[in-house]
Amino acid sequence: MAFTIASVLAVLSMLHVYGGVEGVEGESSPVIPEIDGKPVFVPEPRDWYAMAAALALASILVTTRSGLLRSPFPDAWTQFGTIAVGIVLVLRAVGDFHMLGFFKRVRGTVFAEWDTRLFSPLSLILGLATLWIAFSDCLH
Repeated sequence: MAFTIASVLAVLSMLHVYGGVEGVEGESSPVIPEIDGKPVFVPEPRDWYAMAAALALASILVTTRSGLLRSPFPDAWTQFGTIAVGIVLVLRAVGDFHMLGFFKRVRGTVFAEWDTRLFSPLSLILGLATLWIAFSDCLH
């Protein structure tokens, strides 16, 4: 399971690198929240790259916590980092109660549709699975 989680996080990281290189074209995007057909924000390349780095780090944390990679850091550090990743992913799924997550109020946009059908469920599954990895002592 850890390999699958880490692989998905790595692919998401690569997609964010791609987003940083290519940017987002057009007004209606599946990856940018919008109101009245206008993007709420337009991420700069550095924003995409920062997210890519965070996802890559999350992938590394999951693999080190599960024992797939060796870490020079104490187990408590990798466990704490993995717990943090799991919590952030679950919170992403819950959302901000406005633009994203299961409890968003803005609906009927391309992003909202993708968020409901893919982004939020994926975040919840990854978050819960990551928390399972974080708290599993049987992995070591």
